[in-house]
Amino acid sequence: MPVIGIIGGSGLDNPDILNSPKDENVFTPFGEPSSPLKHGLIDGIKVVLIARHGRKHTIPPSQVNYRANIHALKHAGCTHIIATTAVGSLREEIGRGDLVIIDQFIDFTKQRKMTFFEAFEPHKPKHAPMADPYDPVLRKILIDECRERGYNFHERGTVITIEGPRFSTRAESLMFRAWGADIINMSIATETALANEAEIPYAALAMSTDYDCWKTDEESVSWDAIAKVFAENASNVTNLLLGIIKKI
Repeated sequence: MPVIGIIGGSGLDNPDILNSPKDENVFTPFGEPSSPLKHGLIDGIKVVLIARHGRKHTIPPSQVNYRANIHALKHAGCTHIIATTAVGSLREEIGRGDLVIIDQFIDFTKQRKMTFFEAFEPHKPKHAPMADPYDPVLRKILIDECRERGYNFHERGTVITIEGPRFSTRAESLMFRAWGADIINMSIATETALANEAEIPYAALAMSTDYDCWKTDEESVSWDAIAKVFAENASNVTNLLLGIIKKI
């Protein structure tokens, strides 16, 4: 039987989706994860939920202990991970509230622990393949569920992950568009790389909340605007998660 890890991003970490919830405090070789693990059931399937930024959103993206989070989920027996994340849109066609099933990332972070491998065994280097970092089976399940529910969504998208917690300058936003990025956030590349190193199938479901700052006919991104889009669309993410668990 699968055990599904869910990493809840900004505003997308509703613990009420679990039946028979129970907290577990965990300490890993890499330190404490962002929150206690919340174990429970969805449709009889074991699910483990972790809040990426802490349950009260107190952890800035550059300070999230991504290694501890992934290690804790693996130690809890998770066979798959679904991550949710809020993103800014770098493309006109990706509107506010749209969902994106990410298929590629660009890492533009500068100061994070990006690997579990702090040293190699003699003559045994470890270099994780990353050409296609998101699990195709999980991505197809997400795509099919979005289609069945009639959500506004995009079957693929390249996310660029910046350090944060500041937002981009307009020059940066335009540069990221020129590089081929479709959406932008502050967490997913780090998490994706570590999940791949841990050999856990991983997929990321993104909700577009804003147009960053490249669009001069729109207000630049603000936290208040992001929170408004969350409130209007978070139920779509919750319902989608509830719908896919039994299909994994």
